[in-house]
Amino acid sequence: MARRPTRPTRNSSAARPTAAPRASRDASPCLCGLPASYGECCGRFHATAAAPTAERLMRSRYSAFAVGNEPYLLSSWHPATRPTRVDLDPAMRWAGLEILATTEGSAFHTTGTVTFRARYTRRGEDGALHERSRFERHEGAWVYVDGTFVD
Repeated sequence: MARRPTRPTRNSSAARPTAAPRASRDASPCLCGLPASYGECCGRFHATAAAPTAERLMRSRYSAFAVGNEPYLLSSWHPATRPTRVDLDPAMRWAGLEILATTEGSAFHTTGTVTFRARYTRRGEDGALHERSRFERHEGAWVYVDGTFVD
């Protein structure tokens, strides 16, 4: 690919995608790639449960981008780095998540990193977001702090 992949924008004025009704998504395979239904996997984190590890939070945030769940993205973002809103690009279609590496981030840690590659299609063009994300526990729950692009 000739140009660097773009991140979903935080402040674009594009219309937000409409997520599918929850009942129809619950039995579907989870978008994060784990062998469970959306309702048993990321859907429960989107509803109320706290992700038990940094990797599970990363997976649930990917699924939240894919279904257009801005409230979850904001609530799972560290307050010190959280934007006021996440404007999701309606032309972006998330096509798969690959976890490449993790450091720490378990129930026994307070920090962790997850390196991942998320594939997408935007206006017919394939792309990938390759990032190393940092996570911390905040008030007992894992939250996304920030990320850096990996070349």
